[in-house]
Amino acid sequence: MILKTNGLTKTYATGSGCTDITLEVKRGQIFGLLGPNGAGKSTFVKMIVGLLHPTSGSGQLFGLPIGATESRRRIGYLPELFRFQDWLTGTEVLAYHACLSGMTLSQTRSPRMVERFKEVLNQVGLEQRGHDRVRQYSKGMQQRLGIACALLMDPELIILDEPSSALDPIGRYEVRELLEGLRSEGKTVFLNTHLLEDVEALCDEVAFLHQGRLRAVGPMSELLRSGMNWEIHVGGWFPELMDTVSQQLLPGLTCSLKTADDNGEAILNVTARNREQIGWINRVLMEQAVTIYEVRPVQGRLEEWFLAMSGSQEELRS
Repeated sequence: MILKTNGLTKTYATGSGCTDITLEVKRGQIFGLLGPNGAGKSTFVKMIVGLLHPTSGSGQLFGLPIGATESRRRIGYLPELFRFQDWLTGTEVLAYHACLSGMTLSQTRSPRMVERFKEVLNQVGLEQRGHDRVRQYSKGMQQRLGIACALLMDPELIILDEPSSALDPIGRYEVRELLEGLRSEGKTVFLNTHLLEDVEALCDEVAFLHQGRLRAVGPMSELLRSGMNWEIHVGGWFPELMDTVSQQLLPGLTCSLKTADDNGEAILNVTARNREQIGWINRVLMEQAVTIYEVRPVQGRLEEWFLAMSGSQEELRS
């Protein structure tokens, strides 16, 4: 386990922050942190990298307390809001960050580090721009340079806060390719992003924060099934049955016809609040002498799950 938190809490004078966050991040995976604006995601990230001291709770990074110098040496971090000295070149920014990591200026000029600068610039698509000043970089290029800084010291854990926010579609695709490559090398990536397509394409596990609290955490495939969308494949179906079934549906249970053929086979789309409701509609169908061939959960899309989670939490507040 590369990261583990237990009841991690940060309370500000305004009361906002995050509360009682308990989660684990396994080595070699890409872990996504999701939530609406103001959910407490950046507060949580700042606590695990040691920029904020928790009000209560605890956390471990590489088996050491979060904020410990030794554990911080093993992470690369790209904050959401950053600004580089625009009079420096891209290579000089990398050298500066190497010095912040404990190197001397003479060490940054060694052949090994000069080659490393070229390597990370190539990884992020800036191999031809290392000698240009940052003031000549577009916002997207500065974002790429920030990712290069996070990768510079070959960290075991890379924590990226909105890494694709300033990139065009081609740039986002290239960053996804880069992160997949890091995972294949055994690196661990902690991704805090609003871009759901990136999370859906990349992440092994995700956590959802809302109003500062952890509302869901787990493997992507399991969470996307938690919306209780099902397909029921039946035989002996005829159109008049839909009205009969609809009259017996419980609150929160919906049923619609997806496909049907002339032989009486049909596929029904069902949305339920829980598994008990799936059992109920199965009973209703069997009472109508319908043959049930298959009942299977349908994996939804991350955007639908995100909106459903946000909406359900708003309902709880009201």
